Formats: sequence, structure tokens, C-alpha cells
Amino acid sequence: QVQLVESGGGLVQDGGSLRLSCAASGRTYGMAWFRQAPGKDREFVAAIRFGTYYADSVKGRFTISRDNDKNTVYLQMNNLKPEDTAVYYCAARSSGGVPPRVANQYDYWGQGTQVTVSS
Repeated sequence: QVQLVESGGGLVQDGGSLRLSCAASGRTYGMAWFRQAPGKDREFVAAIRFGTYYADSVKGRFTISRDNDKNTVYLQMNNLKPEDTAVYYCAARSSGGVPPRVANQYDYWGQGTQVTVSS
């Protein structure tokens, strides 16, 4: 069983930046970030393996990266907007392939970290 531990959430003003981190306790394949706002479904944000993949709503503002030596994935979020407010979850797969954009195809999940963007 792989444990995922997230950090880096917080409160930021409109236009600000935050960087989220997710440390994995074991080997993983594709890794991704999802987010869930109150009353909404969990939605795909970004993923990484072989390449990087982004939701249209964050493309050009967010950057996902990975440090394989530290078994850690990052999400650099720039030009944050109030609509980015959500709990952000790190997810990982135990098998290979292009990481999907569907939450139920991930095997491991972090506990979530709150990101709040004030207007």
C-alpha cells in the first residue's frame, strides 16, 4: 500500500501563487492532481507520466512536475483565481500507461489539502 502525503495548501489572493507537494511512500506510475469544490464532483487538474497533461481550465497557469529521486510530485499554481478554490487531492496509479483523467482509475489518494483564493 502506497501512502501519499500532500502539503502546501493555504489562503492566497486573486492572482497569487501556491505550490503543492505530494510525497509517495512507494513506487508509483502515473500521478495526478484532482480537486473538489463544495457541492461539485471531483475533477481532473493535471497528470504526469511520459508527459504532462492538464485540464483546459488550468492550462498555462499550473505546472505539474516530478522528482523521481524524492518520489514527489509538485503542482505549481500561478495566477490563481477564486474559482480555483477547492480541496486538492494527489492521486497515483499502481500500473503504467498514460495517466487517465478519471478519478476512479487511480489506486492511491492523499488526504487532500485546502486551497482558498480570495477575490
